[in-house]
Amino acid sequence: MHWLYLFLAILAETIGTSFLKISNGFSQLFPSLIALSGFFISLILLSFVLRYLPVGVVYAIWSGVGILLVTLVGYIFFRQNLDLPALVGIGFIILGVVIIFTLSSTQST
Repeated sequence: MHWLYLFLAILAETIGTSFLKISNGFSQLFPSLIALSGFFISLILLSFVLRYLPVGVVYAIWSGVGILLVTLVGYIFFRQNLDLPALVGIGFIILGVVIIFTLSSTQST
């Protein structure tokens, strides 16, 4: 169940970050409320996950997958393009998450 909570926390954080962009510096009420709600829900769900998994592993997965999803949202909805070094850097972050899942025994409880 903790993996489902982690996945939902990542989605909530992605929604929060996406609406943070739309909030225009918290000057738009509705997008600001969605952004804050997304972050709040994400942190609540992360607190449940931290009962079962080490904080470093949880944060690495949460931030790594979140970076990928926010990058995709930025590309699809905000027409934001990244250069090759940025894409390579994001690739290394995702590689780190894959290494944790495939090689590390610290993520299994």
